[in-house]
Amino acid sequence: MVANHYGVLLQQGFPTTVGELLARYGDALVSFAVTVVIFVVSFLVLYLVGRPVLVRVTRRALGARDFSPAVVSLAASIAGVFALVGAFGLAAAVAGFGAVLAAFATLTGALALAVGFAAQDLIANFVAGVFILKDEPFEVGDYIEWSGNGGIVREIQLRVTKLDTFQNEQLTVPNADLASAVVKNPVANDTRRVDVEFGIEYDADVDRARSIILDAAAAVDGVLDDPEPAVPVTALGDSAVVLTARVWIDPAETGAGGVTHALLEDVKARFDAEGVGMPYPYTELTGTIGVESLDSVSGAEPADD
Repeated sequence: MVANHYGVLLQQGFPTTVGELLARYGDALVSFAVTVVIFVVSFLVLYLVGRPVLVRVTRRALGARDFSPAVVSLAASIAGVFALVGAFGLAAAVAGFGAVLAAFATLTGALALAVGFAAQDLIANFVAGVFILKDEPFEVGDYIEWSGNGGIVREIQLRVTKLDTFQNEQLTVPNADLASAVVKNPVANDTRRVDVEFGIEYDADVDRARSIILDAAAAVDGVLDDPEPAVPVTALGDSAVVLTARVWIDPAETGAGGVTHALLEDVKARFDAEGVGMPYPYTELTGTIGVESLDSVSGAEPADD
């Protein structure tokens, strides 16, 4: 309809006076004005009514599924954008802007395709961030390990997760990497087992060494009585019998590193005081070595000067 009006104007030429304009194109101008009014009114009604409804429904739907507030807020913002675009398209259809609507749909599709190709990594990280916030494999303050890396989670964003190492170095990790990797969360459960290995000499008394380790473990702050600590023999090494102290801690209250350090130091001191040897790897060569002269090997006599 609008395109036809413009075609008439171009074919007949532009009028020179207002009266001529009204006489020649009065009906077309009125029709165009009515179309514009219909479009504006339809757009305002659809947007002002549709946006609150769509946002409210989105918030309730995600809130009922226990999504985090960050995800709910983001989804509500996206719903508002969809309400704006939808109101524009429906208003254009109601007003009869067929050409505008077709051009808008074509432009929207082209932009969506271009953005999809250009920002596929960004979109992947964004989607992964949504699932991390929803599934909660880890939370802020947790220590996690993945793909040979580890750190304490400081901030979970929709695109990246920021962590601090024990050396106080910041790691910024794309969420897609965390979502596709095997993530170990040592502090996710109420209790955690800490294993500390000790090697003793082969002729040492295993029961005596085990008793010393258990006494030392009982004296370390943060070690739980239930489950009880255990010290089984876990390996027979080349030069030592390996006993592994298995103690349990509450990861929310006690750090595994501190318990390990305290137990190692205390057991070493007790072993020294009790005369329990802790050997180190060594190699012993046995046998004899024969040395032959060069003459006997070659069979030649020394030359005279």
